[in-house]
Amino acid sequence: MFKKLTSFFSKLHFSLGKKIRNLFQGKAARSLDHLEELFFEADLGSTLSYELIETVRYAVKKDPDLTGDAILQLLKEKLLQVLKESPPLPFPTTSPHVILVVGTNGSGKTTSIAKLANYFARQGKKVAIAACDTYRAAALEQLKRWAERTHVALIGSQPKSDPSSVAFDALSSAKAKNIDIVLIDTAGRLETRNDLMKELEKIGKVCKKIIPDAPHETLLVLDATIGQNALSQAEIFHQFTPITGIILSKLDGTAKGGIAVSIKKELHLNVLWVGLGEKEGDFAPFDAEEFVEALLS
Repeated sequence: MFKKLTSFFSKLHFSLGKKIRNLFQGKAARSLDHLEELFFEADLGSTLSYELIETVRYAVKKDPDLTGDAILQLLKEKLLQVLKESPPLPFPTTSPHVILVVGTNGSGKTTSIAKLANYFARQGKKVAIAACDTYRAAALEQLKRWAERTHVALIGSQPKSDPSSVAFDALSSAKAKNIDIVLIDTAGRLETRNDLMKELEKIGKVCKKIIPDAPHETLLVLDATIGQNALSQAEIFHQFTPITGIILSKLDGTAKGGIAVSIKKELHLNVLWVGLGEKEGDFAPFDAEEFVEALLS
């Protein structure tokens, strides 16, 4: 999959690796002022960009003729240091294993749930999707189509139903039917809507009534194309419901990709999954080494 990702980054209009090579064709010491700008454009964030600049500055001071390839290798090592503590994917030990999926409208949440369902189904797991987005009229129909395409169960209710009640019914049914994985879709919400954010807390409490340690994971879907705005979204969601991992969607658009490293650096949250395209197979676990290679290719 990451061969596709590497190829994708090489086709972007913005190519961080190529621009760094071009920048350091001359004297390295003269190029430092422009390097920070490239880091910001790549969505690496202010804190990480500053640290990377200082790392390169020190290296250039020791060797003013440092090549662009040598600098890229240095940057790869530094970025991997940030990401190296990324854990392996959680291994479901409880059945059903409950995953709460949250995010704003337009982030790619519903599509990401379908891709996640497809991934687990291909691993031989019995999967069910709980359609707890009862506010958006088309949400249930959209999930029905995805469930049919991915051959997983869908547990839903009527529009405007209480989302917590739907979650309660879904987990009760999943326990009775020996479902392995339950993915709970939630209403897409702006992080500024406190009433809707508090509803997430309620869903979490209801899950615990059925399965005391549920939800076992809470994944936040972030749109990679919105850059640093994703950080503020993650901060606010994390306040209302502890986030255990990130799904980074829409990496096939105009995203620069550095936001994955910035999220880890600033919020200590791990990107666990990445999404490409609209097909259910355009989805894979995050791999730090492959991702950094693709980012700086």
